[in-house]
Amino acid sequence: MKRMGHALLLAGALALAPALRSTPAAQPATAPTPPAAVLLLDIRGGIGPATHEYVQRGLARAAAEHAPAVVLRIDTPGGLDAATRDINRDILASSVPVIGWVAPEGARAASAGTYILYACHLAAMAPATSVGAATPVAIGGASPPSAPPTPGPSDAKDKPPQPDTGNTMERKATNDAIAYLRALAELRGRDVAFAEAAVRDAATLSADQAVAKHAVDFIARDITALLRSADGRTVRTRGGNVTLRVAGAPVTPVVPDWRNRLLAAITEPTVAYLLLLVGLYGLMFEGFNPGVLFPGVIGGICLLLALYALQVLPVNYAGLALIVLGVGLMAGEFAMPSFGSLGIGGVAALVVGSLILFDPRSPEFEVPRQLILGIALASAAGFMGLVWLAMRARKRPVVSGIDELLGQVAVALADFQGRGTVRIRGEIWQAESAAPIRRGQSVRVQALDGLVLTVVPL
Repeated sequence: MKRMGHALLLAGALALAPALRSTPAAQPATAPTPPAAVLLLDIRGGIGPATHEYVQRGLARAAAEHAPAVVLRIDTPGGLDAATRDINRDILASSVPVIGWVAPEGARAASAGTYILYACHLAAMAPATSVGAATPVAIGGASPPSAPPTPGPSDAKDKPPQPDTGNTMERKATNDAIAYLRALAELRGRDVAFAEAAVRDAATLSADQAVAKHAVDFIARDITALLRSADGRTVRTRGGNVTLRVAGAPVTPVVPDWRNRLLAAITEPTVAYLLLLVGLYGLMFEGFNPGVLFPGVIGGICLLLALYALQVLPVNYAGLALIVLGVGLMAGEFAMPSFGSLGIGGVAALVVGSLILFDPRSPEFEVPRQLILGIALASAAGFMGLVWLAMRARKRPVVSGIDELLGQVAVALADFQGRGTVRIRGEIWQAESAAPIRRGQSVRVQALDGLVLTVVPL
């Protein structure tokens, strides 16, 4: 019986073998693909060419990685118009939705930041933040006054005509900025009235006011709340309508690379100002000490970097000319000491040029007054020391040359009255004396007429 049972089991196994071989093997479970990360870009401080390059690189990376969205965290007092428009041009051309977020708490999107926030597909603000004050400031001059509002169909009957204020260029700048921000507001469906008031009257709004006036879309305290509030919203990009699916998505901060950090560093107004002074002083020192090379090399590099930075910054060229003139006058003081006249004039020109080099109404492009004062005091102290050395040198007795013989003692080589010869410092000189001189007598040199000494007996 046992043998018969084993035979039946063996026959059953042989019968099931083909079926088991034809059954496909179980495939290992495929790990789910992690969702693409949202890129976080920080716009802080003054907006310039470095900011534009950083945002441009971030948007290009987002498109290459198929990111669901890009978040621009904004905290800026403003910046250059050209850089702002370049950033907005990249945002408008982006196929990846861009969320503008004024954060953290206490941040602001003033001036250029307002334009960038309006250009974003979605706009949000953290509590205790502000937006607005987008009036353009004239470079090197006073900020444009409020231009008279253009009366609409309903305003023409209700409001009397207002006097025309400001010159033509100021009105052109203001009206151009109004039209630009209005166009962005109409494109994104945001409040047009505030867009005009922000430019014309430098109006500002808090986060709650901005949401109430539909200047921004919502308030978000942190990045998690921001993505949760943005999730499910549909925005229109260059590639078409996109519905955001970003709730709970991972966030990857985009760190500026070394080139962007270098560009941001040298276009910082204070750094550009110091590079300019180091370049001018280095070349001046090399001019007074030819062949040293190191000051000239460093000065040339610093000067070229400063000129690159200044050509992208809002520079008042009168201030730049005064700085160059001041350094030139100080160089003249070193070359031909004028007991302070050239040096004082050079320090004054340097201080005035430094004060007006950048527009003082743009705090993000302003050289600290303490730095200017320190450089002025250091330069003044240097030239006061130079004047002191020059005055001290005038009181010292002459220690070389023919004039050094005056007051020295000589010895007569023979008796004479009138013209004779004397020995002084190992040399034989012709001498004249009104009094009789004996041989070997000591005489003192009182004057020098050509190669003849005037002596008196001791």
